[in-house]
Amino acid sequence: MTDKRSNIVLRFGIVYTLICLSFLMVLYRIVKIQFVEHDQWMAVAAKNVKTNIVVKPTRGNIYACDGRLMASSIPTYYVYMDLRVPALHDNYGILFKSNIDSLSIYLSSFFKDKTPSDYKSLLTRAYQTGEDEFQLSQKRISYSQLKQLRTLPLFRLGRNKSGLITKEYFRRVRPFGSLAQRTIGDIFADESKGGKNGIELSFNSSLIGTPGISTRQKVANNYMETIQVEPIDGMDINSTIDIDLQDIAEKALVDGVTEFDAAVGYAILMEVHTGAIKAIVNMQKNKNGTYSENRNGAVSDMVEPGSTFKVASVMAALDDGKVKMSDTINTFNGQYMFGNRTMTDHNANHGGFHKITLAQAIYGSSNIGVSREIVKAYGKNPGAFVDKLYAMKLNEKLNLEIPGTASPNIRHPNDKSHTWSPTTLPWMSVGYETQIPPIYTLTFYNAIANNGIMVKPVFVKSISKNGQIVKEFKTEIINPAICKPSTLSEIRSALLGVLEDKLGTAQNVRSKYVRIAGKSGTAQISQGKGGYKTGVTKHQVAFCGYFPYEKPLYTCIVVMREPAKGYPSGGHMSGSVFKNIAERVMALNSNRKPSHIDTDSVEDKDLCPMIKVGYYKAIQRVMNELNVPLASASTDWVKTFANEKQTMVEPITVSNKVVPNLQGMGAKDAVFILENMGLNVQVQGRGKVISQNMKPGTFAKKGSSVMINLQ
Repeated sequence: MTDKRSNIVLRFGIVYTLICLSFLMVLYRIVKIQFVEHDQWMAVAAKNVKTNIVVKPTRGNIYACDGRLMASSIPTYYVYMDLRVPALHDNYGILFKSNIDSLSIYLSSFFKDKTPSDYKSLLTRAYQTGEDEFQLSQKRISYSQLKQLRTLPLFRLGRNKSGLITKEYFRRVRPFGSLAQRTIGDIFADESKGGKNGIELSFNSSLIGTPGISTRQKVANNYMETIQVEPIDGMDINSTIDIDLQDIAEKALVDGVTEFDAAVGYAILMEVHTGAIKAIVNMQKNKNGTYSENRNGAVSDMVEPGSTFKVASVMAALDDGKVKMSDTINTFNGQYMFGNRTMTDHNANHGGFHKITLAQAIYGSSNIGVSREIVKAYGKNPGAFVDKLYAMKLNEKLNLEIPGTASPNIRHPNDKSHTWSPTTLPWMSVGYETQIPPIYTLTFYNAIANNGIMVKPVFVKSISKNGQIVKEFKTEIINPAICKPSTLSEIRSALLGVLEDKLGTAQNVRSKYVRIAGKSGTAQISQGKGGYKTGVTKHQVAFCGYFPYEKPLYTCIVVMREPAKGYPSGGHMSGSVFKNIAERVMALNSNRKPSHIDTDSVEDKDLCPMIKVGYYKAIQRVMNELNVPLASASTDWVKTFANEKQTMVEPITVSNKVVPNLQGMGAKDAVFILENMGLNVQVQGRGKVISQNMKPGTFAKKGSSVMINLQ
């Protein structure tokens, strides 16, 4: 019994001794690390900790007036491999060696920039040299592509085993492509530098946000990042741009500059009462003959406005009581000498206007008629004329939200830095010897439409954060009354006469859908030091006005520079673009609908409105609203035709296997049908389908591409 107890005590003593020795060793090690090796281990720890790492905030979005996204930052990624991770080297590198072939094939297929053998060679070399950041490709990939990449051989095992590393960058995208591209603006490739131009630059401080700070530390062979200061994402900018109106203006302007082969074209659409810019287009001709937005000339170009300025000249003289619209002026045969220079009317080759009233001088855009009246009124005191223009705020700097906006240059006779000659006043009165960016001319005409109240054009209506308004930009009045009400009434009548009088230079702008008032302008472009006598005459043509005349909603200006085709005419060229914009804008905004159609009174007429081939229930709903009889149908897809009593329908066979005949169908229905068949659809043009590159009756193979052309 004693032996057993002694044996137990001995064993317990041995265990206790070992525990004490272990404790003493641990204690010794702690003391040694803490006091002897402290500096050494602190240095090692410091190497594995990186502090003050900048955490980039997300740049704010830019929205259209209805909340549709116009510019946003989306994450993109560069991908690397850390070929030093232990898992790739364990067991003589069996994990790396067993996956290198399949990984190389997949990477070649994924990035499409190197062959599988190239990838294998590069990865093997990087593995042997122990590269910690081997870049797989120079291309950035999207988040969806990154998720796909993580399913590839080896990478699907996770970062610790595969060494896959990603670095996140943000790319600025515009969902509506080139629409208002120059106004929305661009950012630098290095997003930390912010905006380059447009709203991106002007509101960069609001969009860019505030960076955060993080610390990165290596723990158990993994890097852990801890946010010390959270980044504050940028605020959102809510612009005044209307996507639909912008699309209308851009399409009309591109059609116009293409038709007349102009070097440059501008169009701006402004909401009368608020000053909100609903559309702005800047088109410059490229070397290959196409047009694109390369600069915001609509706000920055210092150009002589030409005849659109005559309205300001006449307004000044009318308001000062120096002239009347009924004054008779002799313009002779279209040529008249002011000092040592001859002024010419556009119809001088047809004998000129001879005797006309001042109102008719506006209708017919007579240089001589306007200049003779202004010289008669202010010839002895030209400073009073310029002072009146200044009082109307025509020289007022607008301080717009678009960087690079120029200011008007309206000379004053008291300014000794420029020579004031006897010919300055007459030529200034008709839009020469002064420079005014197109948006300033628009602002003046908008005041005419707005009962004399001049408001500042605005491109941004508010700044918001998480959907909450932080700052709102309200309508700013520049001048509460540019002239007397009686003067304004006469000017508005004159602008209507430009389109509706027999002498009017813009009769072609007259529309049967919307009543328009405005003024055309055609001016020679000065060739720098060569002036206007270099042997090559170049022109700028413009039309500025508002619509509808009775209750103006919008003011618009269209400018083209150096049209190469046709006779230069502001009314014919720029006016035709203006008319297209006005009609399409009013059609888009129209909420009218026929309340009743008396079918009994219609004889031998086509009862069928312009109906596209399409979905029967959608057609039925519209026809019911219009109160137009429609035959019933047993199929979902139909085309229509009319007889004497009602609109008839003819069924169209649509299946998921065979491509149907889409001719006459709208884009929405055509794309719906084709995508339901698993086809990739490309659309060209607008209107109705006129052709398709996949013949009707063709078997629909999923994933195939099909193009439809609309007109």
